[in-house]
Amino acid sequence: SDVELQVLAVLWNRGPSNVRQVRDALPDGKKRAYTTVLSLLQGLERKKLAAHDSQGRTHIYRAAVSRGQVA
Repeated sequence: SDVELQVLAVLWNRGPSNVRQVRDALPDGKKRAYTTVLSLLQGLERKKLAAHDSQGRTHIYRAAVSRGQVA
């Protein structure tokens, strides 16, 4: 979906980020709930497009594919 591509674009541009950082950097400017962005990131993980590492209780998400692979 378009919003999933926006989330991936944030991860490609910013590098590894937590949910709040991704939410704040989404380019369309729409206000989204933390849980909405978390669900999007978890969906991308299920599709093997993103992955996360844990830093304490915080998950840091990163793109698991390159822009070229998605294009």
